[in-house]
Amino acid sequence: MDAFYASVEQRDNPAYRGKPIAVGHSGPRGVVATASYEARPYGVHSALSSAQARRLCPGLIFVTPRHEVYKAISLQIRHIFADYTDLIEPLSLDEAFLDVSHERSATLVAREIKQRILAETQLTASAGVSINKMLAKIASDYRKPNGLFTIAPAQVEAFVASLPIERFFGIGEVTAKKMHALGILTGADLRQWNRSELVHQFGKAGLLYYGYARGIDDREVIPNRIRKSISAETTFAEDTDDRTRLEIVLTEVCEEVWSRLQRHHFKGKTVVLKLKFDNFKQITRSKTQSTPVDSIATLYQQARELLAACDFEGHKIRLIGVGVGNSSDADLDGIQLRLPFDDLF
Repeated sequence: MDAFYASVEQRDNPAYRGKPIAVGHSGPRGVVATASYEARPYGVHSALSSAQARRLCPGLIFVTPRHEVYKAISLQIRHIFADYTDLIEPLSLDEAFLDVSHERSATLVAREIKQRILAETQLTASAGVSINKMLAKIASDYRKPNGLFTIAPAQVEAFVASLPIERFFGIGEVTAKKMHALGILTGADLRQWNRSELVHQFGKAGLLYYGYARGIDDREVIPNRIRKSISAETTFAEDTDDRTRLEIVLTEVCEEVWSRLQRHHFKGKTVVLKLKFDNFKQITRSKTQSTPVDSIATLYQQARELLAACDFEGHKIRLIGVGVGNSSDADLDGIQLRLPFDDLF
């Protein structure tokens, strides 16, 4: 979907149409969830702090998110998908992979789905079509908004060779910067590296990058994902290095995690602590035991021990989170939730 949350708000409120808006909280600790296309030329984008967004775009309008509305529209769109395939792998409320390899033309299917979404929701979507998930994802971003781009089999090699490395799905800012330092600027450059060299530089991800450089991605569309972890986090109204305050909030986070563990009948052996500092550096620390976490007391004790072992290096804490993972039944992505006192969208 194109600027999903912002587009929904502009659809439902004519006063927002044609104006730069940001869905999120405008307070000093707020973060932009989605920016309208009118706001993006100013440099406003998702995950940007609200304060910085206002500096970049003084006329920016902040809109309080309406999660239930977005979920309802997402479900409506999912029902449209289901008319074409059962193989639907959601990535988020506004994005999904669809396997339509049984159809005569995936491009025609994508065009029809886009038309139906517009007719039934008055919102635009962009679609990417290709031979695998990696290429389809890249294609979906290629002609936004309201775009449709197909990378046909015969075009894959040339397309990948000319693609800037930062446009590859799964290569983030930090990895792209490292690649640039190594002289890897395009897919053609990446293809010059063999498997062992890439693994040496990037660990297991190097195997993926080796395939990406050749347009290869063997991952299937998986319609039913098994939960891998359950976690909760909260952002402080003011950064703090007060360990007593941190332990109090840690208790509340653990209570929320434990509640979800019981609700979903999830058992995991690994407890993970997540901290984000005032300079936005983020660290995680984990501890694994031989048996699953069996009580909130055990969960809190392990999380507290992880916190006690952390060196803040003179910085204050902006965010603290706890997760439980490493389930014998788990395979793929998990969930994350925010607590009621969390003002970070």
